[in-house]
Amino acid sequence: MTPVRKNEIYTMDVTGMTHEGQGVGRIDNFTVFVDGALQGEKVEIKIIKVNKSYGVGKLLKIIETSEDRVDPFCDSYPGCGGCSLQHMSYEAGLKFKTDLVKESIKRIGKQEGVVVQDTIGMHFPRCYRNKAQYPVGRYKDLVRVGFYAKRSHEIIDCPTCVIQHSKGDIIKSIVKDFICKNGISTYDETTGEGLVRHIMTRFGFRTGDIMVVLVINGREIPGQGKLVEKLLKEVPEIKSIVLNVNTKRTNVILGEENIILYGKGSITDYIGGISESEKSKKGWELDAPGVFDGGGFKFNISPQSFFQVNPIQTEVLYNKALEYAQLTGKETVFDLYCGIGTISLFLSQKARMVYGVEVVEAAIKDAKENARINGVENVEFIVGEAEEVIPQMFKKGIRADVVVVDPPRKGCDEEVLRTLVDMKPDRIVYVSCNPATLARDIKYLSEGGFCVREVQPVDMFPWTSHVECCVLLYKKEYYEKEVKGQVTAEVVTEV
Repeated sequence: MTPVRKNEIYTMDVTGMTHEGQGVGRIDNFTVFVDGALQGEKVEIKIIKVNKSYGVGKLLKIIETSEDRVDPFCDSYPGCGGCSLQHMSYEAGLKFKTDLVKESIKRIGKQEGVVVQDTIGMHFPRCYRNKAQYPVGRYKDLVRVGFYAKRSHEIIDCPTCVIQHSKGDIIKSIVKDFICKNGISTYDETTGEGLVRHIMTRFGFRTGDIMVVLVINGREIPGQGKLVEKLLKEVPEIKSIVLNVNTKRTNVILGEENIILYGKGSITDYIGGISESEKSKKGWELDAPGVFDGGGFKFNISPQSFFQVNPIQTEVLYNKALEYAQLTGKETVFDLYCGIGTISLFLSQKARMVYGVEVVEAAIKDAKENARINGVENVEFIVGEAEEVIPQMFKKGIRADVVVVDPPRKGCDEEVLRTLVDMKPDRIVYVSCNPATLARDIKYLSEGGFCVREVQPVDMFPWTSHVECCVLLYKKEYYEKEVKGQVTAEVVTEV
């Protein structure tokens, strides 16, 4: 029998934090997780769930408060599931993410002595997202548009969101008002009935372009012409309005078919080419994007395009990947899980040849177009599963000097890792959005003849528990021969 009982109230010391940002403590040596509690606090909780090995508590009162606690700045917090760390100061949140990466590298990756740098944060961690996806539904006949509650698909109606572009609130409000006044049905996940499923907005922070995507369970919205007119009148920066058709019973947001209502079905934005001083002068982090002249790579962005949601930190992350790649212009580079070619184009600046591999055919089409519009000729994009394409290329004698991988949250397929171990590139740059699968994969690579040199966490998603990482790995023979002596000499010089 467990030492805690459901619906009973207890006092608990919070001794740690989970990777999702929950406070964790023990009651009579029984582990309990509590949303909203911070390490170092004493709290009063109500047990709401009990399993054999752990319990879940609801925070009732903070008896002793952590110095890291701050007042949340969003009225929809903590009901909205979009942010989980607004009750923690931003500086403490950065340290939490650094510690999370260190713990994963040590516990899961079995790596000792690896340099994990402090997480690189933002000067102004608000209004940073260039894409928002708002679910649409009803509750007691009232239309709700906002975000899902934590660990559920209950829609929390959010009039404003301070981490999104401010124009998103205006667009969302216009569409919601149109739905209400015209009696348009909203999608019901339980029945599969209803028309409007999601409102998606995409913003070009450097160009000022805006795209509106209306995801519907059908092929048209009644009176959609009037809705288009209203949107264009209220938000003249809109360059594209698209109906995305999704008639499947699925939690996947976007369907495969797009119907263009206005514009050409895509917008453009840039990555790179803007100095820190220029960002400051232009109000780059003050939600005042305008047209930036010249510099960087231009990208076409369609509704389905994968494009990093934080353009400011994307430049930080990609520049770090380029630094870790240590290209001289002589290298052949593989960019695995390349998406629409963002990292590939960055690498092309200093590589002899870059091969980008991606399973999504539409993304490869975008990648080829992005290479064309930027005049990049030393990149070849290949559609297919990385675990199939890379072994085939290796068998044909195409070997990489440097490999960059940027896989989804599940990490790299084992066949990809096995091929990298056989290929033995001099350097691997691993970009990851999941410290756990990152640590698992670098353990495999370290056992296969690579050494982890450095890890740089980057805060791509402020006020959430998510963290992006860029990791530099060397082939052990290469490190011993080409790097170790140089590093030792640098240390002696510094001393």
